[in-house]
Amino acid sequence: MKFDVVTIFPDLINQNLNFGIIGRAINEEKIQVSTHDPRKYSSKPTKRIDDKPYGGGPGMVMEAEPIIKAIEKAKQNSKKPYVVYVSPQGSLFDQKKAIKLSKEKHLIFISGRYEGIDQRVIDYCVDEEISVGDYVLSGGELPCLLLIDSISRQIKGVLGDYDSVEKDSFYDGLLKHPQFTRPESSKYGKVPKVLLSGDHETIRLWKKKQSLLNTITKRPELLKDVGLSDEEKNLLDEIKKDEEKT
Repeated sequence: MKFDVVTIFPDLINQNLNFGIIGRAINEEKIQVSTHDPRKYSSKPTKRIDDKPYGGGPGMVMEAEPIIKAIEKAKQNSKKPYVVYVSPQGSLFDQKKAIKLSKEKHLIFISGRYEGIDQRVIDYCVDEEISVGDYVLSGGELPCLLLIDSISRQIKGVLGDYDSVEKDSFYDGLLKHPQFTRPESSKYGKVPKVLLSGDHETIRLWKKKQSLLNTITKRPELLKDVGLSDEEKNLLDEIKKDEEKT
């Protein structure tokens, strides 16, 4: 997988990709990340690429031509890149979107600043606008890093154990079950006995039930979009009965 990021702060991207799973994936050439500074394509002596918006209004807008030229540079020697503008007006990013985008061979992300980018960039180059949430940030670099991290995790070979991906929260639409490690008992609490039983089937069912319980308790709206199996429906009935008893 190849990622290209168009940003006026390339160091913000590059320096944050040197750590952990993503840093290792880059070193092992499982993924490739490049940055392109649109200021290099500015015709102004100052290399500024922002200007006042037509029609008035606060702030500055990033000019179209330098961004488009940076995108064209990123597209070189690529058969079919998919261009994403990280924007608060885009569709909301989620696990399904991460999985879908991980099927692409080449992703180009546009990171905006100021009041945004000239609409002509979106009309001329962008395949999709994506938002990471209904809030405002100073720029698109942090969302781009978020997208790279989440999408990269879906690529086989990036994680040492791909089974970890399939057991992540949201992979199947549900939140993950609680996790415990050593010691078995401390002043802060005890590990549930079922996890110490060695009975793999009982443990599997406990984890599935806890996953459903976590989802109901913390994010009940997620269940609307999940196609529950018969087993999960039965566990959900058990949870409801347990609640009625208490």
